[in-house]
Amino acid sequence: MLRFILSRLLQAVPVLLVVITVTFFLIHSVPGGPFSADRAVAPAVMKALNAQYKLDLPVWQQYTSYVGDLLTGDLGPSFKYPGRSVNEMIYAGLPNTVELGFYAMLVAVCIGVVAGVIAALKPNTKQDYIPMSLAMIGICMPSFLLGPLLVLVCGIWMDWLPVSGWGDIPGDKILPALTLGSAYAAYIARLSRGGMLEVMSQDYIRTARAKGLSEWVVVLKHGLRGGLIPVTAFLGPAFAGLLSGSFVVETIFQIPGLGRFYVQAAFNRDYTMIMGTTIFFSTAIIFFNLFSDVLATWLDPKLRQQFQGGK
Repeated sequence: MLRFILSRLLQAVPVLLVVITVTFFLIHSVPGGPFSADRAVAPAVMKALNAQYKLDLPVWQQYTSYVGDLLTGDLGPSFKYPGRSVNEMIYAGLPNTVELGFYAMLVAVCIGVVAGVIAALKPNTKQDYIPMSLAMIGICMPSFLLGPLLVLVCGIWMDWLPVSGWGDIPGDKILPALTLGSAYAAYIARLSRGGMLEVMSQDYIRTARAKGLSEWVVVLKHGLRGGLIPVTAFLGPAFAGLLSGSFVVETIFQIPGLGRFYVQAAFNRDYTMIMGTTIFFSTAIIFFNLFSDVLATWLDPKLRQQFQGGK
């Protein structure tokens, strides 16, 4: 297992380097610059700004300088927020983004697993068709459509919940979490159904039933561990997707998180902020993919034996 983890970490290094390189040269290939949209300034002032942020250097020198700073953990200063570094802005927005992702994951897992297990108990019946049809709707409905609909119905028409902000009131978290987590709940429901259908046909399940155990004991004690292996393999990429895909929800509900900073950086051409958030999200995706693989290996005896045999 340790060899597997180290191997994956070593593979992540060239992947991150490619992401950094491609992103850097793409944003520098766009016409204009981070100060081109500002009001007209004297040529001397513009020259001083370019020199301060090393924009007067050739692109390849800017790249090598940025990578050198990156190796020390310095993501550089923000072009649009004078006096603040990208590290500081990521640390400021990250807690809200992680909190939103955590709530959205709770929504996705709770709704998805319950719906998938219920559908698997009686396949090809109404108990199966109804939750799976809702899951398909959830997959097809993007967050930029679901969010405004929830705001319109639950916030404006019914006046049940707040429609913006991210404070200490629990109600502030409900609509954003539902918006972000609903699509992943649909995927988890389908994965849970498929995994449970496969497990519930195994011999040890029939043996458990022959012993006189109740159906819920068979499902909860014997079926879930194997049936949810596809879900555990999906959780890592899902949580990384929740973090990196939160910028739409954060924009809709005015949440001061990392995703909203990313959108603002794209509009403002804040090169260093775009680079910093891209590197962070890429690292998160790699980490959570590795975490889900390790968790799936721990739950699946066949995979554990495979790694133990390879030592």
